[in-house]
Amino acid sequence: MKLISINVGLPRAVTWQGKPVTTGIFKEPVSGPVILRRLNLEGDRQADLSVHGGADKAVYVYPAEHYDYWQTELPGTPLPWGAFGENFTVAGLLEDEVNIGDRFRVGGAEVMVTQPRLPCYKMGVKFGRADMVKRFLASRRTGFYVAVLKEGQVEAGDAIELISRDENKVTVADITRLYAFDKADAATLQRAIQVEALPEGWVDYFQSQLEKHV
Repeated sequence: MKLISINVGLPRAVTWQGKPVTTGIFKEPVSGPVILRRLNLEGDRQADLSVHGGADKAVYVYPAEHYDYWQTELPGTPLPWGAFGENFTVAGLLEDEVNIGDRFRVGGAEVMVTQPRLPCYKMGVKFGRADMVKRFLASRRTGFYVAVLKEGQVEAGDAIELISRDENKVTVADITRLYAFDKADAATLQRAIQVEALPEGWVDYFQSQLEKHV
């Protein structure tokens, strides 16, 4: 497992469907060491803190393995690292293999997986196409967010080491599936609400879903 690229960016104003939009989704790779702090990477900011950023969404991680798929899906579209708004482009950490609550060491920092990324309309802004939100979710290639347990220095090329796995074994892919594709899977819903690392909003939502299907 490896950190392929670190990508940061500050919010910028763009025009989308004739209206001004401020977004932090435009990220660019940086070289050299970067300090990872509790709420974000040095040099990185989010535009709308009501839905982006915060302790549970300090860093957005996206698998480099998905880029080939998107190159086929979006022919002619430039896809440099960071194209999907991710802070960390990584190798060896796929959604169906990583559990919510898993802990990893990256360089001098330690992080914990908290939730998948659910795309908002700004994914459409980034790619200039309104169907991108639907396509991104349907692909199930969501990437995931991590919380920062220990601040430290990180750099592209750093190894990513597994520290511990969450015993509930609810993967990032499971959360996306329960949310968008298989809302009546009571057994997995029951396991999901036991995951301490899953943010309260997710737990409340899954609890309400569980009450509908038992």
